[in-house]
Amino acid sequence: MSPTESELAELARTIKSWGEQLGFAEVRIADVDLTHCEAGLQAWLDAGYHGDMDYMASHGMKRARPAELVPGTLRAICARMNYLPATLDTHWREREAARLDEPGAAVISVYARGRDYHKVMRARLQQLAERIRGAAGALGFRVFTDSAPVMEVSLAEKSGLGWRGKHTLLINRQGGSFFFLGEILVDLPLPVDEAETPHCGQCQACISVCPTQAILGPHKMDARRCISYLTIELKDSIPEAMRPLIGNRVYGCDDCQTVCPWNKFAQRAVVPDFDERHGLGQASMVDLFAWTEDEFNRRMEGSPIRRIGHVRWLRNLAVGLGNAARQAKGAPDIVAALQARRDDPSALVREHVEWALAQHR
Repeated sequence: MSPTESELAELARTIKSWGEQLGFAEVRIADVDLTHCEAGLQAWLDAGYHGDMDYMASHGMKRARPAELVPGTLRAICARMNYLPATLDTHWREREAARLDEPGAAVISVYARGRDYHKVMRARLQQLAERIRGAAGALGFRVFTDSAPVMEVSLAEKSGLGWRGKHTLLINRQGGSFFFLGEILVDLPLPVDEAETPHCGQCQACISVCPTQAILGPHKMDARRCISYLTIELKDSIPEAMRPLIGNRVYGCDDCQTVCPWNKFAQRAVVPDFDERHGLGQASMVDLFAWTEDEFNRRMEGSPIRRIGHVRWLRNLAVGLGNAARQAKGAPDIVAALQARRDDPSALVREHVEWALAQHR
């Protein structure tokens, strides 16, 4: 027998309570009609803004049609989980911005300093889904967190977890934007939550601060210019015109988030998985550049950084060291570190090392 509306409403309340118990900051529910997103998605793809991320285009409009991805889907249970390390103090945004002006500092996106969020989120979403199945009986579901062709931000926005900022990320009034998103697609007709009203107003801070001008306008991102794309997604050489703009950002970029006024409300993680590991928030590029492949694989075990591999890690660091050499007018330790890898087995690394060495001459 199908559950009544009152039973579904009670189950929805229980799901949200279970979500908090599992470490999620908030859980909300949306229907899965994203037809209003299809034209924008197609225009973005047609413009080539996805760069080498072929997976963004390979599924066509299925990305905006969850019920085609998982037949029978009626609702998306959307969750967000805060990831700021608990050890960050109240002045963390100022400290993060200040590190960008320290030539030898290795700036790594905050989200990547702890455990791989894919594993953390997916495991907890799976637990939540199993609880729901236990309460509802038969349940068709599938769990996602940045792991399939799903328009996660659009679903989260529809569920009321926040609104899409001008930098295209989701912003929450109580939690800023330093959180991960995940969802469970289910075949239960649960009651849906109301969407949030946008609250960016006339603010253009994220657009103005972008080092590479990747944010072309409100809600319009050219991923090919984004430092997160260049240092994480791009598999080949970083375009020379982009290298000086990257500065010392060696894995990702948080500038558009750090400058956002709403992130004065960003919340600390309540799970230990996102605690900083291996001193990545204070590391120097020279030290990281000295890691062998074995050291990289061992230290980055369980980290999202490991997926780019040692070669691209060295590529990114070489660019950062080249910028530091130029800024510091050829600091001896930086030059020595670069010279030590002039004969690296990887042609990709050698190319970026030669560029970097040329920056201090």
